[in-house]
Amino acid sequence: MTFEIERKFLVRGNGWEPLVTKRISIRQAYLSSNGKASIRVRINDGSTATLSIKSKPTELRRLELEYPIPVLEAEALMALRHGSAIEKIRHEVSWGGLKWEIDVFSGENAGLVIAEIELHDEKQHFELPDWIGVEVTGQRRYYNSYLVQAPFCTWTQQPAASA
Repeated sequence: MTFEIERKFLVRGNGWEPLVTKRISIRQAYLSSNGKASIRVRINDGSTATLSIKSKPTELRRLELEYPIPVLEAEALMALRHGSAIEKIRHEVSWGGLKWEIDVFSGENAGLVIAEIELHDEKQHFELPDWIGVEVTGQRRYYNSYLVQAPFCTWTQQPAASA
């Protein structure tokens, strides 16, 4: 069984861009997102796909199960989604000995840029790069499963990335 320990932050500026080591185009949709878990289908660069089941976060930790599936099956599952699809480019950045993932959203969530870092345990120390803004871990509206229901373009007040 795999657990995910993840923290999320808004991004300010573009100082992270020269540090990018990899880019992945992601399209994903949610088949279910109830009070206990979400079921997600994701297609990466149009060439690989996964089906994921994630529990709702308890503190910073949550159960995450992910299985590879054929892209053709993922496309069929996308049609069964609830809400809109998420479109984003994920940029991987190495900083401070850790891997940061910076998601630059497009489509209905254009303008939203979120950095995520996965940790080994909830108390792991890490330093924040200067391009990291306000922490949004645990704020429901910044999670992809919420963005499919209430896209960023519908928010009446846009967040400020700086602390």
